[in-house]
Parts: sequence; structure tokens; C-alpha cells
Amino acid sequence: QQMDGFGAMICFGVKSGLEGGISVMNSVRLITLAVSLGGVESLIEHPASMTHASVPSEEREQAGISDDLVRLSVGCEDFEDLRDDLNHALNRIT
Repeated sequence: QQMDGFGAMICFGVKSGLEGGISVMNSVRLITLAVSLGGVESLIEHPASMTHASVPSEEREQAGISDDLVRLSVGCEDFEDLRDDLNHALNRIT
């Protein structure tokens, strides 16, 4: 059956630009780092340093992919666990 409601893919920007995005991606403990975002587990990626790293920054910006952009595919884990993991990662940004 095809899902017809809201999806579970979110994107958000973080302070400190490229370094902040990389920091969040590397600081999560429960959420898995991945370039493919379609599993049942929560997955995270930082397009500017992963999937779109070879694309010049000017072209990325024109496509809406800023250096601070983080993509998160929310999986089946407990909400509180995911919230705590993201809070931990976001609080590590300097």
C-alpha cells in the first residue's frame, strides 16, 4: 500500500555552516550516517560533504543545498531517543 500522508524526511540548517553540519552528522549516536535515506531506521546525511561534495558550492546554493543543510530520514525508533540524540549532536556545535 502506498503511503498517502506525511513523510518522514526533514531537512534543517544548523549554525556554523559547513563545520556545523559535519559536526551534527558526526555527533549523533543512535541515528545512522548514510547516503541512502530509505530504511526503517533513522538515517542522517550532510549533502555538502557527502552526496553533493563534488558539486561547486555556487551550484549547490542555487539548488537549495546550503553548506549547513542536514537531511534526516526519521525511522521507527522511540521519539524520545531520537530527540535526545539530536539534542546531543546539536549541542556539540560551537
